[in-house]
Amino acid sequence: MNKLLLLICLLAGLHLQAKTIRVKNLAALQRSIDAAKPGDEIILAAGVYNAGAPVTIRISGTFTLPITISGDNSGSTEITGENGFRIEAPASHIIIKGFFFTHKSDKAVMQPGTSFCRFTRNIFQTTGEGNYLSIMGSDHQVDYNTFQHKNALGKFIGVRGEGSQIAERLWIHHNYFFDFQPQKGNGAEALQFGLSGYSLSSSHSLLEHNLFEQCAGENELISIKSSFVTIRYNTIRDCKAQFTLRHGNHCEVYGNYFLRTPGLRIFGDDHIISSNYFEQCKPAINIGNGGAEVADGADLRSHDRPDRVLIIFNTLVNNEENITRTVREKGIGSTFFTIAYNIIQGGGEAVSIKGNDYLSPTWKGNIIYNTNGAGQLPDTSFLQQDPLLVKDQYGVYHISKESPARGHGKNSYRLLTTDMDGQLRTGALDAGADQYSEKPPKARLLSPADVGHLAR
Repeated sequence: MNKLLLLICLLAGLHLQAKTIRVKNLAALQRSIDAAKPGDEIILAAGVYNAGAPVTIRISGTFTLPITISGDNSGSTEITGENGFRIEAPASHIIIKGFFFTHKSDKAVMQPGTSFCRFTRNIFQTTGEGNYLSIMGSDHQVDYNTFQHKNALGKFIGVRGEGSQIAERLWIHHNYFFDFQPQKGNGAEALQFGLSGYSLSSSHSLLEHNLFEQCAGENELISIKSSFVTIRYNTIRDCKAQFTLRHGNHCEVYGNYFLRTPGLRIFGDDHIISSNYFEQCKPAINIGNGGAEVADGADLRSHDRPDRVLIIFNTLVNNEENITRTVREKGIGSTFFTIAYNIIQGGGEAVSIKGNDYLSPTWKGNIIYNTNGAGQLPDTSFLQQDPLLVKDQYGVYHISKESPARGHGKNSYRLLTTDMDGQLRTGALDAGADQYSEKPPKARLLSPADVGHLAR
């Protein structure tokens, strides 16, 4: 007990020593950052500031006493000019919030060797080619920011690492990615997570509850180029670019909402694609036709043949193309896929597999209705029946109480734990992305009011 009381007293003492420091120019901001102690908050007055040099952060707070650097009012403290915030090793436990960044691109950086830092409640609208935000360190959080109005090569967020190791344990959530104009050339993804050289390293990062709207850039919207990344409960709406598992293995993509986009494209091995919702997409899900086999020593930059991928318990509604694979010259196909317990209603053929052998597939338990035929779905692998879908208040189709999808999932999938509403899947599994429930959803189709710097 005496040790506990001593710890409480020490923490209380630290809190009492923490200061709120108000500054009115960038020179004073830099001096205050250099001298800051754990628990301090440095507030830059509202105004427009031209950053001729980087605002460099090398200090560290603690888990319980981070150092906060903030604008006076959200969106009214603008950093413009040639530079921005540069977080350098060994900085940790830093929070940057409430700024409007209009400076040159590629100048907001979290370098290798940094950790546990956070960008929150900011607006990013940087200028010229390059990334709005680059992340190279580990254990960082990027949340409730607005990334908007990009019309140049580069990314809203680019994730890298150090050596051949991708940044680890990142948490990117509740951000609004809006208005990325089409670009000529490669390298204009809204979010690029890694590069081919990082693809076999594990990140164990989480991308969730983000909204992407009106993002074109290039043909890839989100490009995952590392292993063990979880992407869940994001909304991708009215984007003319495709979410791609481009390099890497063992990624989980579940509970996401795709509306009027080119959907999801898959390369690499051992991914789990489950409980996602696709409506009016072309295609909804594209299985990559491999160009080489990385496991056999092929170049990491190649289109790695997809192997052992689960496409299970998804709902596809009125997509011009549903589940597809296209022809690749000298392609080597895809192997050991499972396509099971999906609901496919309306649109083109349920499954259209073209080019090369589709080796050792597993098909079972799908429900199709009112599509332009079953395509390559074997007769024994689907039930052709109205799944009795009904729209919720957000216009998303769920199964009804009387749906034949209820209890249709006969097989146990231990990794399938939640549905597209964020609700637990318990008991008999329902086909499609939705496990029937009369309880309020924990996740749903996102709107701009749910994400970004002004979110509730």
